[in-house]
Amino acid sequence: MLGTIRRFWRDQRGMALVLVSIMLPAIIGFSLLVIDMSRANNLHNDLQKGADALALAGAAELDGTTGAWARAERAMATLVSNGGHFSTAGTNGTFTLAAGQPGGTLRCNSAGNISWCFLKSLPNDNVAITTANYANTDPAAGELETRFVQVKVTPFGFAAIFPVSFLSSSSTGEFDVGATAVAGFGSSVCDYTPVFMCNPYEDTSITGGVTLEQAAQTRKYRRRQIVLRGDGSYAPGNFAFLSSPFGNGANELEKMLADSKPQNCYSRDGVQTEPGQNAGPVQNGINSRFGINSSNYSDGPAVNVRKGAKNWDQYVASNKVDYETDPTKGVGLERDSCQITDTCTMMGGRMGAGDWNLSRYWKANHPLRDSGHGAGNLPDALAGTGDNLPTRYETYKYENDPNGDGNTSDNIVGDAAVSGEKGTPPGGAGSPITAVDRRLLYGAILDCKALQASGTSFKGRATVPVRRFASFFITEPIKDTGKNIYVELVDITGKGGRGTLDNFLRDEAQLYR
Repeated sequence: MLGTIRRFWRDQRGMALVLVSIMLPAIIGFSLLVIDMSRANNLHNDLQKGADALALAGAAELDGTTGAWARAERAMATLVSNGGHFSTAGTNGTFTLAAGQPGGTLRCNSAGNISWCFLKSLPNDNVAITTANYANTDPAAGELETRFVQVKVTPFGFAAIFPVSFLSSSSTGEFDVGATAVAGFGSSVCDYTPVFMCNPYEDTSITGGVTLEQAAQTRKYRRRQIVLRGDGSYAPGNFAFLSSPFGNGANELEKMLADSKPQNCYSRDGVQTEPGQNAGPVQNGINSRFGINSSNYSDGPAVNVRKGAKNWDQYVASNKVDYETDPTKGVGLERDSCQITDTCTMMGGRMGAGDWNLSRYWKANHPLRDSGHGAGNLPDALAGTGDNLPTRYETYKYENDPNGDGNTSDNIVGDAAVSGEKGTPPGGAGSPITAVDRRLLYGAILDCKALQASGTSFKGRATVPVRRFASFFITEPIKDTGKNIYVELVDITGKGGRGTLDNFLRDEAQLYR
């Protein structure tokens, strides 16, 4: 009997069943906790992905133009569809995130199950966003400065399976899960010259009420000849320089102005200005594009360098060009009438009215060309008058490619003017550059007046936001000491632009938080 008891006491068979029975509640509890954690994590991931997608959709429309808020709301409401699971909302835990279009009039708004605020700036990492980061409440100003959108998803209910879930302080095991995302619109350009221009249209009181976007969209405003001045001041229409990763000395600046494809990239979020005038390098770099022997760094001249030169067939050194003064013989692309008489009133006397004499230019520079209306008369493609009078740039492009088919073999650049000048570069200038348009000047547009009012000083290096990147047509060589560049506005980036700068753009919406 005693031996039987001892054998029973030492027998360990069946102990696993006993231990499992004891641990089973804990095993089931931890299993449910793992399932709860997984379900909660999946719900949060669904909400976060939805918030990210909504923020990116909205941010892609924040280009700093009028109507940006409404476009962002429309994008969030119509371009993105996000579903989720494991919530107490919806049918059987399945739900859809939905936005709306309240009208784009408030900097902070909500619709459906999301809310959003438009921001002009972000604080440092790990610092909460406050009203100081919000855009102006007035859409007229707020839309122009908005760079980011903060999207918050209304918290969704979650019911835990584990009766006393460690995930919740609620005795019922229910809690809310939400998500927040911040996205912004980034825009940059590459192959740009290190030049910035103070927005000629920033102060509409001196431009006849015309904005930069209106000027880019409308031919009669693009036709206005603008004198960009580099005299060390920063008023509308003045130009200066940007820092370049390849150096900022006078030689480097001249090289990049003379180069057919400068390897510089700049972001709209901020460019660094470079103090200094460097008038000589500016004149040398720009004039080399006209086939003038002014720079050691030129890749070659433009295809069409017609400029009103008597000694047009000579590779003239040191900018010593003998310019014709009689417009009936050919002075190149003529200036606006008020610039000829020095009576312009817009932009401090440096913006013309766009009334250049195309007919006289054509008779003087293509006197023997008969395009169907008699020798010296305008072809149909350039026959517009009034608001539809072609720009100088359109005329220049017609001379390069009359059929507009991309085949320049039929160009009329070689037509002799009354003075004898032809648009072909002199032999010593090298082969004309055809891959890019050498008569276009690319640069950043800054709202210098507003920047200075906010405390920015251009006397030293400053990192400043860009209003737009732009292209300008250089209408004539620099004839003074490099302070004045005569141009026409061709196009700008972003809304209001006409798309000709898309090849330079690197636009993207990106998440910041």
